[in-house]
Parts: sequence; structure tokens; C-alpha cells
Amino acid sequence: MNDILPLIQSGHKHYGENKVQEAVTKWEFVKSENIKLHMIGQLQTNKVKYVIPLFDYIHSLDSLKLAEKISTEQKKKNKNLKIFIQVNMGDEKQKGGVRINEVSKFYEDCKTKFNLNIIGLMCIPPIDKNRNLYFAKLRDLNCSLGLKELSMGMSSDYIDAIKYGSTFIRIGSDIFGKRN
Repeated sequence: MNDILPLIQSGHKHYGENKVQEAVTKWEFVKSENIKLHMIGQLQTNKVKYVIPLFDYIHSLDSLKLAEKISTEQKKKNKNLKIFIQVNMGDEKQKGGVRINEVSKFYEDCKTKFNLNIIGLMCIPPIDKNRNLYFAKLRDLNCSLGLKELSMGMSSDYIDAIKYGSTFIRIGSDIFGKRN
């Protein structure tokens, strides 16, 4: 928290977290209406009840089971988070995300069945491939759905992601250093 306090005091408003329990401990007593928290890590259904009250954004919606749980918890808390659908652009088994050919149906189900506020798509492209091809493909898919926001780009590739229309980048390790 000591690393974040100077940023808060200087007026920075958006912060990403990828571990739910760590975020709850860190932000529970510090978060104000001015601060917007983004859940950027993989989210398990059993942690949703902790995410809804504290966070403002979820960048990692990747299953209908999770969509249903988010919907249920949002109704209980009377809160409507801004949500990104995570797309598994490289069809990588070790990564979460909806397959490219299933995104359109998944998006419609999230809107109609669960009334989720889907604002855009998110991806983490394969490390060993040309990321720009994936950024361009996600941008085009996002546009085809009529979505305005794009969550793509991390410390190693955010400049390229911005060139392809990213509106949310994740650069924590460039600011705070690598995690232990």
C-alpha cells in the first residue's frame, strides 16, 4: 500500500488488481468513490462476492457460469460493474478466455440472459507471436459487436496496443516492478 499512496495523493484514479484476497486487504479501508478498481486477474466464482462490493471493473469474464454468478451478486448488492469479456486469441490451453468463434454468442448471452454491462473485450496475446495481429483482430471483433472499450496491452506491449485502439492498458510492473 505504501507504493500506491503517493499515486493516490497525486490524483491517480484507476488501479488494477489480479488477486482478490490481496485486493480486499489492501483497498478495503482506502478506497473512495474517486478510486476505480479493476479486477484484471482470473476470477473464480467463489470470489465474486468479494469483488462486487469493492471493484468497479472486471476485465476477465470468461464463462457463462461466472457471468451468472456476477449477475446474481450484482443484484444482491444493487451494483452494476463495467465488464470486459476475456478472449483467448491464441486458443492457448493455459489461458482463460472465450474462443474467438464463440465471442458473439457469449456476448449476446451475457447481455440478454444476465443483463451484464459489457463494455468491451480483453486479451493477452501469445508471447511468442506477433502481438499486433492479435490486437488488430480483437479491435475488429470489438467493433463488430459495437463495443467502445478495449483492454489490451501490458508493460511489454502497451504502446502497440494503444496503436490498435486499446483504451485500458495494464502497466503495473513498469510502475511497481515485478511481483515476487
